[in-house]
Amino acid sequence: MSTSALQSAGPTKAPPKSTAHPLDHIPGDDGWPIVGNTIKVLRDPVGEVRRMHDAYGPVYRSRVFGYRSVSLLGPDANELVLFDRDKNFSSAGGWGPVLDLVFPRGLMLMDFDEHRLHRKALGVAFKSGPMKSYHVALNDGISRRIAEWHLEGRGHGEGVSFTFYPRIKQLTLDLAATSFLGIELGPEANAVNRAFVDMVAASIGVVRSPLPGTKMGRGVKGRAVISDFFGAEIPRRRDGTGTDLLSELCRTAKDDGTLLTKQEIIDHMSFLMMAAHDTLTASVTSLVYQLALNPEWQGKLRAEVAALGLPRGAPLPTERLDDLPLCEMAFKEAMRINPPVPSVPRRAVRDFQFLGHDIPAGTRVGINPLYTHHMPSVWPEPHRFDPLRFTDEAVRTRHKFAWVPFGGGAHMCLGLHFAYMQAKTFFFHLLSTSRVSVAEGYRAEWQHWPIPRPRDGLPIRIERLV
Repeated sequence: MSTSALQSAGPTKAPPKSTAHPLDHIPGDDGWPIVGNTIKVLRDPVGEVRRMHDAYGPVYRSRVFGYRSVSLLGPDANELVLFDRDKNFSSAGGWGPVLDLVFPRGLMLMDFDEHRLHRKALGVAFKSGPMKSYHVALNDGISRRIAEWHLEGRGHGEGVSFTFYPRIKQLTLDLAATSFLGIELGPEANAVNRAFVDMVAASIGVVRSPLPGTKMGRGVKGRAVISDFFGAEIPRRRDGTGTDLLSELCRTAKDDGTLLTKQEIIDHMSFLMMAAHDTLTASVTSLVYQLALNPEWQGKLRAEVAALGLPRGAPLPTERLDDLPLCEMAFKEAMRINPPVPSVPRRAVRDFQFLGHDIPAGTRVGINPLYTHHMPSVWPEPHRFDPLRFTDEAVRTRHKFAWVPFGGGAHMCLGLHFAYMQAKTFFFHLLSTSRVSVAEGYRAEWQHWPIPRPRDGLPIRIERLV
């Protein structure tokens, strides 16, 4: 065609742009304008997921925190995403939009070879020697704190009443500091604790920019407090001989022979301290609540503790931790009812299929332990507290990914054994000295996101055993 012909034909029109979204073929509901499904999910996470499942099935599309995503429900979905045999899913791509501004470069925000490298370096914290050292501190700190609670009741009749959640949160933070930092937080405790509270709250802030007065704004300020706190400790630990986690990380070399940088240590310590006290706070609170509601189970666990034959007030020996199987089953059941991480986000790094749905690379994908843990087809009478769901026989007959409070696969919680050790030690000291109750007819209302907690803090009464 001649130049004159091209000119006479007028300007070439670009082909019309497609308005189709790559997830339009997935059934679902994008929710209200601007906010999408966010408010519904925060208000009633179990009910909203159940509603979506009933309307669209176990694979559905929604829009939460400004992002279109696909939810995959049930044990098979948990296995697909967590076990991730084909390395289809990025944890960094899933958690990044939630945690990047407040917990950047934590272990959950790393993938594949980089994740393996840093996980191995952090593994020094959870070997046998350090764990035994932590246990000494846990025994001492827990027994002293429970004794202090009882002293508050003097002159006020039998027992003492208080709001449990803030008390156990402060205790788990203090224990994490003693175990992982080798120090008492002292007067800095309130500022450090407030910083962690603000950082976790920021993860579900509707406004995702750190604007003044917003949750994200307070979270970013909290991040600065924590960074300054750890940054001041690192230089003197580099040449020291301490055996706490922070000191070990300051001297730990990666596989390539290089030491962790100051920033890497700050990032890892911030994340580990959060994980070691916030998630455990939620799970211990959940079990205390269930034992207060179910005094018969409280009595069974107390009998198991008494059967150890240890004098009241004595520490729980590390070698006796495995002699509390019923306590462990009760803790697992509490985490089934209120999983410490109610949903797990990922981002697909390649196309994949699930239940006949083609889901493209780049899609934000989420699984929902909270929903799975309450599926009647897997857990009959799911709202009933029954630790016997976790006998060896019951576990063998159930899907391996029906219970996932610690995640799974390469990103299985690095500190799960520390969590069991701390929980067993806490309930050993609590049940050998105390009886826990709530007011007649009381039922806690739980806020599930980002980490479960009773909205009223859980008012309880503790009475000293005679």
